[in-house]
Amino acid sequence: MTRRNGYALLAALVAVVVLISGGIYLGFSGLLRGKDGSVRADGAHPRSSAAPASTGTWAGSWSAAPAGAEPGTETNGFFGRSIRNVIHTSIGGSSARITLSNLYGQQPLSITHASLALASAPNSPTALAGTVRRLTFSGNTSVVIPAGRQVLSDAVRLRVPSDADVLVTTYSPTPSGPVTYHPQARQMSYVANGDLTEEESGARYTEQSPYWRYLSALDVLSNEAEGTVVVLGDSLTDGITSTVGANRRWTDVLAERLRTEAGAPRYGVLNQGISGNRLLSDGYGRPAGNPSGLARYERDVLGRAGVRAVVVDLGINDILRNPHQTDASRIADGLRELVRQAHARGLRVVGATLMPFQGHRGYEPRLEAVREEVNAEIRSGKVFDSYVDFDRALRDPYNPRRLLPEYDSGDHLHPSDAGYRKMAESFDPSTLTPTRGAEL
Repeated sequence: MTRRNGYALLAALVAVVVLISGGIYLGFSGLLRGKDGSVRADGAHPRSSAAPASTGTWAGSWSAAPAGAEPGTETNGFFGRSIRNVIHTSIGGSSARITLSNLYGQQPLSITHASLALASAPNSPTALAGTVRRLTFSGNTSVVIPAGRQVLSDAVRLRVPSDADVLVTTYSPTPSGPVTYHPQARQMSYVANGDLTEEESGARYTEQSPYWRYLSALDVLSNEAEGTVVVLGDSLTDGITSTVGANRRWTDVLAERLRTEAGAPRYGVLNQGISGNRLLSDGYGRPAGNPSGLARYERDVLGRAGVRAVVVDLGINDILRNPHQTDASRIADGLRELVRQAHARGLRVVGATLMPFQGHRGYEPRLEAVREEVNAEIRSGKVFDSYVDFDRALRDPYNPRRLLPEYDSGDHLHPSDAGYRKMAESFDPSTLTPTRGAEL
């Protein structure tokens, strides 16, 4: 054997060893559990639509915080039916992945098929031709999500645009018990009988739904986004009085500004508002429905993909709802705790002043005094790194205890579409970039 032939044989043997090692590595498909209780799907990608991350940054494009168990689903859930969630992206990317939640389930949730596609038109259950992608979890088309847990899918190759509707469809063949949902979607989704997860046509999705079910996040692999800003809030962030299907929450307008304005940080915007949410107090049940901002902060905010900054708009329900929190210092201290936890992760926090609510059925002069005390503390610069003054932006200058009529939805607490736009327009995007922190 010549020396040249010997080198060629050795090179061939090395190549075989590398291929075998790679096959062993890619063939592994365990569910890895994170500190937040999530089950991360890592492993093989047997179909051409599934792909490991290539280049870019994983950032959040859409989210909805799990808020509770859907009434009426305690026994059977939605077995034997396809749930097609319609969601709207803030940023786009070359690949995508989703998070499914069984946080409020009382038993394991079996998802045998799931898919992701671009909608053919806004608010439509019909997929754009050629965009349906079968989702996998650790290389498998099915996944079982334990009660109280969530799961991250494998990445799929799909060019996801910014400012576009995406369809995420799941199918469960067996009774699952309570369905984890987000009730104030302000977006119509769809339900169909049978396993229609990969059907492009929406013709058989005849049942409309005002909820998002199981789905809690969409991340994209982006070469343009620098990361994610997560907004923690209540119904004012959830957009409870905004026009259904029009994406007119204030966070939608903020996302538009971050995409288009010169000098604005290119962040995806995640809306983690829950209607009725408080900073300090949980709702009822185990796990608690509508958990407090402090209780859900790690899961809903700090644990999101690519988070670079946090916006907090919480506190009004602590004052307004029974039992009333009338100690402004407790609210301010709770807000400071959120800032401390974010600073430990190197994140910047922008807070919001609390908007007026005179004329609302729950208004009392003593509660107004607490709101004003909290706002004074926020404006002092000793709570957040920076703040946006929603109070000043939306209040009636002739009666600062009330919303300006054109910004009032009519209930004297929640803004109109014009009010939500004003909130976003009053936000300074430069406050999301790192500077000197708050003096805590």
